[in-house]
Amino acid sequence: MPVRTVFIGLMSGTSLDGVDGVAVDFTEAGDFAVLAHASASFEPPLHDALLALNRSGDDELHRAALAGNALQRVYADVVETLLAETGLASDDVEAIGSHGQTVRHRPGEFDGVGYTLQLNAPALLAELTRIDVVADFRSRDVAAGGQGAPLVPAFHRAAFVRDGEPLAVLNLGGIANLTSVSDDGSVVGYDCGPANGLLDLWCREATGARFDAAGALAAGGSVDPALLDALLAESFFARTPPKSTGRDLFNREWLAARLDSTQARRRLSPADIQATLAELTAVVCARACLQDAPDATEVIVCGGGARNDDLLRRLRQRLPSRRVVLSSERGLDPQQVEATAFAWLARAAIRREAGNLETVTGARGPRVLGAVYPRN
Repeated sequence: MPVRTVFIGLMSGTSLDGVDGVAVDFTEAGDFAVLAHASASFEPPLHDALLALNRSGDDELHRAALAGNALQRVYADVVETLLAETGLASDDVEAIGSHGQTVRHRPGEFDGVGYTLQLNAPALLAELTRIDVVADFRSRDVAAGGQGAPLVPAFHRAAFVRDGEPLAVLNLGGIANLTSVSDDGSVVGYDCGPANGLLDLWCREATGARFDAAGALAAGGSVDPALLDALLAESFFARTPPKSTGRDLFNREWLAARLDSTQARRRLSPADIQATLAELTAVVCARACLQDAPDATEVIVCGGGARNDDLLRRLRQRLPSRRVVLSSERGLDPQQVEATAFAWLARAAIRREAGNLETVTGARGPRVLGAVYPRN
């Protein structure tokens, strides 16, 4: 029988909606099967603490340390659920790949190196779970001159490509990112722009709901051309890859400036603003697919945005010659893709295999990503 090893992947993304965790069974050859999936939402105090840490503030080192500890308790609960669902003991798991919560992302800035900061406390997670933890995946790529993001394209190629077909994978998280795999296996990938991050932000501000379920609010509104033009004028969209972004750019202040410059709050209903934000995501993602995945006949969608029916409809309208399908058609639930990617990256780290693609991040070459925190 083939040798198999189990890794757990944990992902809490830019949208700040909570944690997804998976237990993944890998063969020596790298084939894998998801054994279990568990998720946990962030309670409002933790959500608000993590959101506040995306900006400078009083006593932020102290607040970050405590928020990191609180985050590990949520992670540990998810791990416990995964063990219970699979019947595995902690000793049966090779390692946990723990992404952490990105609170700042400024690669290449300030001193020529910059930084990316994922709030985490992996030593505490190892103590709570008694499982080796691999964390801090992004900083090695940044140290090598890369963006540190996106890291999932290497996994997308491994998980979804069949028989050398050209393929596009679109992850709709807090930020949208594209992976384009050519028929020769070469990969282009980058962050396209905002997705759930701005949609959730405006929905919460306008209605009090944490997110726009199925895109119902946006579906009830109309796109405003003046506001859409103001949003699309952002210089990030015209930058050539490699490029990555996050809440450092696409945040409340960024949106407020454009709402104010177009007097959108006075002129438009909350639904119209939500519809225009959804259209922004559809436009920048469709442009990316057409420009950098010209031969892909299928666009595989994953991430939380895969549950947004209105956003999927807008994407299909702008990509009429492509099949826009969910990753579940390729055997992996959209909510499981990123967590599975970090289980895959943890396995690569343990095996001292490179986890980045320099064609995606712009790093000087392949690098082993992540630091290991032993269980004992």
